[in-house]
Amino acid sequence: MSTLSKQPYLLRALYEWCVDAGYTPYIVVHVDGDTRIPAGFARNGEITLNLHPDAVQGLDITDEWLSFTARFGGVAQRIEAPVQNVLAIYAQETGDGMSFAAMNPADEATSGLESDEGPAPVADPAAPPRGKPTLRVVK
Repeated sequence: MSTLSKQPYLLRALYEWCVDAGYTPYIVVHVDGDTRIPAGFARNGEITLNLHPDAVQGLDITDEWLSFTARFGGVAQRIEAPVQNVLAIYAQETGDGMSFAAMNPADEATSGLESDEGPAPVADPAAPPRGKPTLRVVK
C-alpha cells in the first residue's frame, strides 16, 4: 500500500483560506536541482514566493508539483517545484500558516513508521532568528 502525502492537500487548503480571508499567501520553498526558479533569487537555499492571485498566473498545486508563472524584474518566468520542497505557507498579513518538515521521497514513504534512531533532533533554541516571519498553527 502506498502512502498518500497530506502536504499537497494542506497547501491547497491553506492557500484557499488565505485568499478567501483576503490575505496574501506566501510560501517558502527549498531550492534544489528539481526546483525551477529564476537565477539569483534564492537565499540560503530557499526562496519566498507570493502566491496572491494578482501576483501569479496559472497556479497549479498537484499531488507532486507546484507550478505557476510570475514576474521577476518585469519578466514573466515559469516557477516549478516539487510539493515536498515547500517548507511553509503563511498569510503575509498575520503570519498564520503552517510549516512542513523537509523530506525527500524516500523519507516520506517511511515517515509513519517507527524508527530505531529515536526522535529527530530539535533545532537549537538559542540560535538567532533567520529573519523569516513567525508561523503559528492554524486551528
